[in-house]
Amino acid sequence: MKKLVSIIVMVLCTLTAFAQEKDVTTFLGIPVDGSKSAMRKKLIAKGFTPNTDIGTEIFEGEFNGHDVNVYIVTNNNKVWRIMLGDKICQDEASIRIRFNTLCHQFEKNERYYTPEDFTIPEQENISYEMTVNKKLYYASYFQIPNSKSIDALADATYQELRGKYTEEQLKNPAKEIEEDWDRIIEEKRLELYAKKPVWFCIKEFEGKYHILMYYDNVYNQANGEDL
Repeated sequence: MKKLVSIIVMVLCTLTAFAQEKDVTTFLGIPVDGSKSAMRKKLIAKGFTPNTDIGTEIFEGEFNGHDVNVYIVTNNNKVWRIMLGDKICQDEASIRIRFNTLCHQFEKNERYYTPEDFTIPEQENISYEMTVNKKLYYASYFQIPNSKSIDALADATYQELRGKYTEEQLKNPAKEIEEDWDRIIEEKRLELYAKKPVWFCIKEFEGKYHILMYYDNVYNQANGEDL
């Protein structure tokens, strides 16, 4: 608990600077943010090229060992999503391997939080489940917030506790206060993770399958403000 208190003191010194920034999802180190024109230049710098056969707004290149098309999705000219689609479709057995391999890669990546196991069982009939039961195969992961976000989380937790307990109680917390502290931290931690989602799904096309992957900036997505 003393360690948490010391962290909070440090946070109070950095909170003002943090408030001016947003911790957003990144794609290949590029923040999913800004204008479409700026994102175009950054993707080209990463080696992606405009696909002139489809349109200059679609890029192609290699990502994680696969040939993909890359799409920039905006809301009011602010980038809120980078979408990647496999250029080559696969059969059911291959797409299961592709999907499960991606799941394992995310699970082993320390930059991501893994909420659950999304792998597809070997005995599951993907075609039947998608066609007859309309099942959606997807996996959602969350990029770990940066250190400033974590520090701000500690401060927000402490401020909430100050509204419920006295300073003396917080300096020498009873077990129930420590449990309350842990509960609030966990809730706010999950809220932070939800701000940096990366997810992918299986899509069917003419009896074949491919992966679509999404890097989303929830701060820029439409929330009905234009209605």
